[in-house]
Amino acid sequence: MDDERATVRIVPGATDDVAEAVALAGWRIADDARMLLVDARTGTAAVAAEDARAQARGAALVALVTDPAAADRVYDAGATHVAIGLETLGVTLRFAARHVRRVRGDGRRADELAAEEDAAAFAAAHPDAGVTAMIASLTSFEIVNTAFGRATGDALVQAAQVRLAQALAAHAAIVTRDGSTFTIVLAGESDSALAAVERALATPFAVMGETIQVGARIGVARAGSEEAPAELLRRAAEALANARGGEGATTQVAPDHDGAALSALAADLHRAMDRGEIEVLFQPQVALATGRIAGVEALARWQHPRLGMLGAASLLAAADRAGLGIALSDHLQSLALARVAAWPATLASLRVAVNVTAADVARADFAERFLARVAASGVAPARVTAEITEGGLIDDLDAVAPALQAVRAAGCRIAIDDFGTGYSSLAYLATLPLDYLKIDRALTQDIVGERRRRAVVEGVIAIAAALSLETIAEGVETEAQRALLAAKGCTYYQGFLCAEPLDDAALAGLVAETSLRGA
Repeated sequence: MDDERATVRIVPGATDDVAEAVALAGWRIADDARMLLVDARTGTAAVAAEDARAQARGAALVALVTDPAAADRVYDAGATHVAIGLETLGVTLRFAARHVRRVRGDGRRADELAAEEDAAAFAAAHPDAGVTAMIASLTSFEIVNTAFGRATGDALVQAAQVRLAQALAAHAAIVTRDGSTFTIVLAGESDSALAAVERALATPFAVMGETIQVGARIGVARAGSEEAPAELLRRAAEALANARGGEGATTQVAPDHDGAALSALAADLHRAMDRGEIEVLFQPQVALATGRIAGVEALARWQHPRLGMLGAASLLAAADRAGLGIALSDHLQSLALARVAAWPATLASLRVAVNVTAADVARADFAERFLARVAASGVAPARVTAEITEGGLIDDLDAVAPALQAVRAAGCRIAIDDFGTGYSSLAYLATLPLDYLKIDRALTQDIVGERRRRAVVEGVIAIAAALSLETIAEGVETEAQRALLAAKGCTYYQGFLCAEPLDDAALAGLVAETSLRGA
């Protein structure tokens, strides 16, 4: 831990066992620390007395209690974090350190740096064993906060981190990020550790008088030789995104960085398209004004005979390695359109967004090929959206614009994916004929609690409205996110709040259900 994160000031009045617990947890006591620790086991007066001082210094105010029922009282008195018992003090101080960094505006990056430092330290200490990174995200956490209150939610996350630390003993470093998400770095093979993490988070938690069952989505990546810690963690985060976006599977393992496994996948991909192993699922897009499902995005999955279900990231990486990027894109577009053409009448009003890449639109005959594919499927062009993914920069916007205009003139619509991140830029708005802007999940995930991200999302929605474009927010998982997006004028959303990517039958069932509800 860096010096700032490792220091805490104990407010006078605490008993000696508090200082001992702080020292045992690896923290240094310092009068100038940004974190304040109050022994509130005998009452809340000291918490209230320190509240103004903590706010003025941008500090975290940690209160120690023994009775879970006292948590709400000390929160009301001004505490930012509550440790229930001395045994949870170390974990609570880590949460409080994160709060301080967030107040100073660098919380997310500071968490990333802490995990990168842990990965580098493990790699140095175990040069022959290698390093594995896992990112585990609790599911249903927003529901817990809503149903039981903030104090219970905080206690749940603390209990989860304590349980992870116990399950992994001293063989891993655990960094909490984004509230209910944990980055875990360990040396050696990941199979036994992954099983321990899955067991730890699947077992019900007893917190503050409640028994709470949560699940977890987990992304796993094993470091290759010479791989930078930041790249290892990026691949683990990508695997987590695949686990969140997949159907059924709760854990995704990233392809090996060294390339041997990726090369094997690339070889398998040549046969996968012929064998029907590549499939398409559909994630609903919901109109915020009415709550009705208005369309879907077609998302690729690979049912690998040996590795099981692989997400789009693994599939596209293998295609790039095999030189099959454009061939795979053509295959997926045809597959998605064929599936839509076979849908029952209950789904006939839904639009479908099919992904096209920067490499696709750079082809001189892109418009002709794409429109011919739509015509061959029998799907009305008015139901089709060409969604340009952010996987690569469009080098010559002026050359691409006429092709997209031809696609649009035929009745299809055009969307830019992941606007606000990646390669998508304001230059696209000035040059390309567009109908939709898709707001990346990285922006929508934190809009309820993070002012800057909310301001960016509001700005994107305002720009889109000024240009008569509609907006689609990705990665919406909570009612609070949905309500805020609706209030700001966003047009559609997609994400787990409505549904994971679905097969045809599940999609038809969901559409029928929402119609019966009159949503």
